[in-house]
Amino acid sequence: MIIMNEKIKASEVHLTGIRGEDLGVVSRDEALALARKHKVDLVCTSLFSSPPPCKLVSRGAAKQEVAKEKQDTRKKEQPLKLKEIRLTANIEEHDYDTKQRQAEKLLSSGNAVQLVVKIQGKEGPKAKEVLERLLKDLSASGKKETGIQISGKQAAVRVNPI
Repeated sequence: MIIMNEKIKASEVHLTGIRGEDLGVVSRDEALALARKHKVDLVCTSLFSSPPPCKLVSRGAAKQEVAKEKQDTRKKEQPLKLKEIRLTANIEEHDYDTKQRQAEKLLSSGNAVQLVVKIQGKEGPKAKEVLERLLKDLSASGKKETGIQISGKQAAVRVNPI
């Protein structure tokens, strides 16, 4: 919620100009007249001090700024999407590189990645090696959230974007 122009009720305001220059404490009417003269909005930046700080902002810029802030907070509040990438313990070099690029792409776009290696027989240690190597290679774009968990049929680790 932004308070601007005639909605500002204080008799005096601490005014900041269009280019950020300090214009000192002036009456509300004087500040509004200045705003009209320069064809800009008078926007109150805080209600917690007396006199309230206000600034001259080009028309519509204040509303755009508030809309952008709302959009950014909404984006930050969304939970991470978890994408799963499956590998095998005996993965060939080219396939490994492909999976690594895929994981980097997902992490850079803001998704969390679950790396899963399918285990058959006694491939447990080999699967752990593959995951440790992948974690080391992905350290620039993500950090692990969980340790490497090895259960009967798979080894898995979750990586969050940095």
